[in-house]
Amino acid sequence: MEKGQLHFDYIIIGAGASGLMMADAMGRDDFFKEKHILLLDKDVKGNNDRTWCFWETGEGPFDAMVSKTWNQIYFRGHKFSNNFLIAPYRYKMIRGIDFYTHYLERMGSYNNVTCAQEKVLEVVDMGNGAKVITGKQQYTAKAVFNSIFDYKKAKAQHKYPVLQQHFIGWFIKTKEAVFKEDIATFMDFSIPQKGNTRFMYVLPFSENEGLVEYTLFSEKLLAKEEYENAIEAYIRDDLGCLEYEILDREQGSIPMTCYPFSENNTPHILHIGMAGGWAKPSTGYTFRNSAKKVPKVVEHLKSGKALDQLDFKDRFWFYDLLLLDILHKNNRLGQPIFESLFSKRKPQEILKFLDEESTIWQDMKLMGAPAPMPFIKALFNRIF
Repeated sequence: MEKGQLHFDYIIIGAGASGLMMADAMGRDDFFKEKHILLLDKDVKGNNDRTWCFWETGEGPFDAMVSKTWNQIYFRGHKFSNNFLIAPYRYKMIRGIDFYTHYLERMGSYNNVTCAQEKVLEVVDMGNGAKVITGKQQYTAKAVFNSIFDYKKAKAQHKYPVLQQHFIGWFIKTKEAVFKEDIATFMDFSIPQKGNTRFMYVLPFSENEGLVEYTLFSEKLLAKEEYENAIEAYIRDDLGCLEYEILDREQGSIPMTCYPFSENNTPHILHIGMAGGWAKPSTGYTFRNSAKKVPKVVEHLKSGKALDQLDFKDRFWFYDLLLLDILHKNNRLGQPIFESLFSKRKPQEILKFLDEESTIWQDMKLMGAPAPMPFIKALFNRIF
């Protein structure tokens, strides 16, 4: 170790969902009791900068932070629409600030975890460990878990398409009761598609408050005005609301790609969260995927194996790849594909499949719902 460097056993970069889950898993595991763990983030995590949603059966480990749940979801296409009871599943929402507060309080109870607010400039595998350079200090560690996401490497290749789930959402309070409080709008494709896969996503918190979000699965972002014009039109025409107050806004872009992010790992550096490809490629859902993968990372770490030997690729990765190939070639096909699924299959079957917990037989049954030709062509192109 060079003079002026501080050494830790493990360094976690980023106090987002995956970073905090990782720090918590290591902090409460006796295996790491005598290890020194550093959690770095450039922000103080004092703002509600995002919301995470997921579905699960029964009670879960995050229920203390869940601010709202729904037992029904609504799907609307061009020819089909329906409210679905999703029991035994429940759709759950966590506000970012509640998650950060809960987990950062936990960090204070772990003697083996140190938190620091510093911007990371560079991460280097040194052969016998890794070095992390920040604007204030240099650190070394046996292993680094890096959640800093960068589109550059994914976009620099052409083997795997790179789409984005991009969105802007308004948290609004209305004068009249316009929301159905117990029904979350999962996808509303009734809006103009304009050659893309576009839908509205609505989370009602009460009859007078909710999140209205304009979402696209496509390659390029839009001008801010286009998202906001679509939200305004939907609130006016579909919700029938003329008087409302915008309480808050959110926007984001989640990668939708099967690019193997694991190729960026080294023996001593593992990319986690979106940086590790933990966002579900076909939907963008990341939170529950991270919750499932963190325990596997911890067990791999305990085995003493090099970090670049860990790979999560499975058959669901290939399913996602075929869908992304289709949407990349013909982006408008998202609406008929999802409409076929929801009109011909039970929502519980769809949610189980998207959670990657279905059997191969269940997979085949579900994938028989949409028109097969686009998938056959995509499979043919991938094989040959």
